[in-house]
Amino acid sequence: MKGGVVHPNPMYHVGSREDWLSFAAETGFGVLAVSDPAGPPALAHVPFVIDGDRVEMHLMRSNPVARAAKSPVPARLAVQGPHGYISPDWYGMEHQVPTWNYVSVHLTGRLEALPQDDLRGALERLSDSFETRLAPKPVWKIDKVPEEVLARLFRIIQPFVLHVEDVDGTWKLAQHKPEAARLAAAEALAADGFGSEVDALAALMRSAQAI
Repeated sequence: MKGGVVHPNPMYHVGSREDWLSFAAETGFGVLAVSDPAGPPALAHVPFVIDGDRVEMHLMRSNPVARAAKSPVPARLAVQGPHGYISPDWYGMEHQVPTWNYVSVHLTGRLEALPQDDLRGALERLSDSFETRLAPKPVWKIDKVPEEVLARLFRIIQPFVLHVEDVDGTWKLAQHKPEAARLAAAEALAADGFGSEVDALAALMRSAQAI
């Protein structure tokens, strides 16, 4: 599953491997894909944590991705950032066409099931990663869940790790347009009031930087 370039134009592949991994880690949610010889690719929407070149996650045992990864398999995790429709009217230039601006990172590697004994630690690291972002709220701990409830949960989910071999990021932010046109489109996007996601996209367009 090599060659996970989101957009073929190298202009949009700004930033470094570290930038892309940092973005993915901060987002913490993506679409995991593995091949299925019997049909279309199997997909799962997963929260995750990243430690170096390891992406840790868990899946329901009944999930098609989990069933396909009983032994290590090639896999790709697509992490989506801010995105939105860009009207050609916003550039203040003639002969423009509609487009879609977005930020995305692909992590490609080998997906492997972890021993079931690793599950509790994996769940603790995942919840800690997101709970600490809610400060000053006290961090929720898995110890609050009764052991009999955890035992039922642990029977139906399994820990996995994606060993990352390739990372690719796309920041498609109208970098090919004149600066005045790009900034005008960013202002129009933000002014349309579509919500926090397009506000984040507009901010990225204003800077036209990777991170």
